[in-house]
Amino acid sequence: MAKLHIRGGRRLSGEVTLQGSKNSALPILAASLMVRGTVVLHNCPDLSDVRAAVRILNSLGCKCSQLGHDVYIDASVVKCDAVPDDLMREMRSSVVFLGAILSRCASATISAPGGCELGPRPIDLHLKAIKEMGFSVNESGGYINCARESGRSKTDIILDFPSVGATENIILAATLSKGRVVLHNAAKEPEISDLADFINGAGGKIYGAGTDTVEIFGVNRLYSTEHTIIPDRIVAATYMSAVSATGGDITVKNTVPSHINAIVTRYREMGCEVNFSDDDMRVVSNRRMSRITKTRSTVYPGFPTDAGPLLVTSLALAEGTSLFVETIFDNRFNYAEELKLLGADIKVFGRLAVIEGVRSLHGANVRCTDLRGGAAAVVAALAAEGESTVDKICHIERGYENIQNALSALSADIKRE
Repeated sequence: MAKLHIRGGRRLSGEVTLQGSKNSALPILAASLMVRGTVVLHNCPDLSDVRAAVRILNSLGCKCSQLGHDVYIDASVVKCDAVPDDLMREMRSSVVFLGAILSRCASATISAPGGCELGPRPIDLHLKAIKEMGFSVNESGGYINCARESGRSKTDIILDFPSVGATENIILAATLSKGRVVLHNAAKEPEISDLADFINGAGGKIYGAGTDTVEIFGVNRLYSTEHTIIPDRIVAATYMSAVSATGGDITVKNTVPSHINAIVTRYREMGCEVNFSDDDMRVVSNRRMSRITKTRSTVYPGFPTDAGPLLVTSLALAEGTSLFVETIFDNRFNYAEELKLLGADIKVFGRLAVIEGVRSLHGANVRCTDLRGGAAAVVAALAAEGESTVDKICHIERGYENIQNALSALSADIKRE
């Protein structure tokens, strides 16, 4: 199993280009299934989750290939409506294929998806909405079987919670339906807008994406298109965290400032200098960071749960006591025990973490508990005095493209074994 060897205590400097968004690429890859023609996706990150999504598309009959950051998909012919169990379990986001397959084939069979163990992430919101749209839903033996029952979808759907995954699945399932679906309390994340932009570019009719009310008018077909994936805002947060923890001066190219306002606000509050010139973000840290009294993860445009482990890592080295409240996932703080091995002082009480800032961390052998917790462990190891090993980096490689190369370009001493 691959691991990272890190010699910490080095200030970061240099320039890096932000990769394409994992959380945008995956639903757009699923949406490509609905296009009766060819799709070219640019700025698509080379990640294990992306490769898994490509394998799912190929298993359904598409012809897919990836060259660098370009992915080519020919979905002219779709041969089946079921995703193999082993592919479904490779990534949590595989559930988004449900809506796309239903749109294209009018029926679908999937098993329970895989991914990080962050606590219960039920897809009941997805299935409830799909039923309201006129599909039958039968769950048996670990499989979900859905099929279109009514000819037209004309309904108002109100989500109990603005779930990103449910919003995406509803948009996908409604795109090729006959009728109109209005989704209320929709997720507003930039990745939702990117998905809608892709579908509209192929001939779809989606209005209001990025607001809490999304209107989808069904169309007969989608046509060949090209699309560029938005930059990854959580990877941008990772670079901010790394500079705040180690000190330094870096420039991150290809950012979208409006997507990371809530994150930038927190790092500025801690004492980081974060400035923008067009799509370039410069992050500078020349002193010990200050505490943040309380941060609460929430839905966009609030502070994102995925950036929580990175902020907690920064606060572990800040002066004073900080609080972080997690509102999305029950087991998000699994990574805290790994940070404690590096010398962090973090106490977890359910969904509350109390972080007592320490002056320094020390090297240790740690493991990745999940994708973002793994990134937090890497940042902590970069700041720690001495050598560290970060194991089980398969989690990190689901969302970070060659993290060792990117950080090496910023003067970090990091190698992959």
